[in-house]
Amino acid sequence: MAEKTGHQPGGSGHVPDDPMLWPFAAARLAVNACFWWLERGPPAKQGEGDLPWTTPGTTALELATMRLRDCSRTRSGQPALVCAPYALHRALIADFAPGHSVVQSLQQGGIDRIYLTDWRSATPDMRYLSIDSYLGDLNVAVDEIGVPVDLVGLCQGGWLSLLYAARFPAKVRRLVLAGAPVDLAVESRLSQLARNAPEMVYDQLVARGGGNVSGEEMLRVWSKAPGPDDIAAALQRDFSDEEGAALLARFDRWNSEPLNLPGTYYLQIVNWIFRENRIASGNFTALGRTIDLKDVKSPIFLLAGLDDDVVPAMQALATASLIGTPPAFVAASSEPSNHLGLFMGARTHAHAWPRIAEWLRNDLSGVLARSA
Repeated sequence: MAEKTGHQPGGSGHVPDDPMLWPFAAARLAVNACFWWLERGPPAKQGEGDLPWTTPGTTALELATMRLRDCSRTRSGQPALVCAPYALHRALIADFAPGHSVVQSLQQGGIDRIYLTDWRSATPDMRYLSIDSYLGDLNVAVDEIGVPVDLVGLCQGGWLSLLYAARFPAKVRRLVLAGAPVDLAVESRLSQLARNAPEMVYDQLVARGGGNVSGEEMLRVWSKAPGPDDIAAALQRDFSDEEGAALLARFDRWNSEPLNLPGTYYLQIVNWIFRENRIASGNFTALGRTIDLKDVKSPIFLLAGLDDDVVPAMQALATASLIGTPPAFVAASSEPSNHLGLFMGARTHAHAWPRIAEWLRNDLSGVLARSA
């Protein structure tokens, strides 16, 4: 389906008038960020993907929604669970390459027990999986790791982590939300598009995928690939040397390994979160209980991108006013980064993620004493 304007499909920063294409256009808003980022070329085989992980690890659990990846270097100590975004691409977004890996940066910052949610591509029998399905399996993973955990939520993994922390507050010690869309009343072009498009648009997208949102269809419909400059902005480096060329090739391969999304899960995100803003407004029910974000009282670190068009910094930081965490226990950082650069950018990993690792390790009892 082509756009009905004179603009070229996939043009930088352009939003198509045809609402059927908003999930694909949203990715272009922040250098094709982690929601619906697509590339030209033949569809990749749906599965685990071919690219190896950056950080050594094993599979701790096989669940319906994920493989729980264990990257720990020790069996003792405070565990951290990185909740990757489940938004069409593999969890390799959190462990992309040396110098571009959340897992690696946390390890180098002294976090020795790290786990990662490696979400599965949706198969036909997964089409009815809901947000509750993912929260339920996240709960199983947390119990397997051992409570309380530190939850590190990236993008859509951020709102999922926040929901979990509100539903099971005793199981979360600290919470990190990086580029996480929570309060969609804080305007972004993505939230505006979601609200303005007719609901039938999203239903038709799921119907054409046989009950799932098809990665193959997205690759066919949205064929504009990011150029080297776009990728350089996301990874925050140039590709003039041999290592850069290898990174560019790796990025191209990662970008061409899409995942399908369960239709039920997808429609709940679009309608409940982006259109109705249920999480921020206190109308979200998770695993049978209405969620009150004021139940989240654990220390929280908010990471925002100053150049993020998908989740603007103001939106990412607005979460602080919704939760019950005392202000003294809210830390935040706004980085000169687009959306994807928050998770994969070299500068962000040189500056922000070491600070986050230090914050996770620090004893905050002194903060409590000063705030009393």
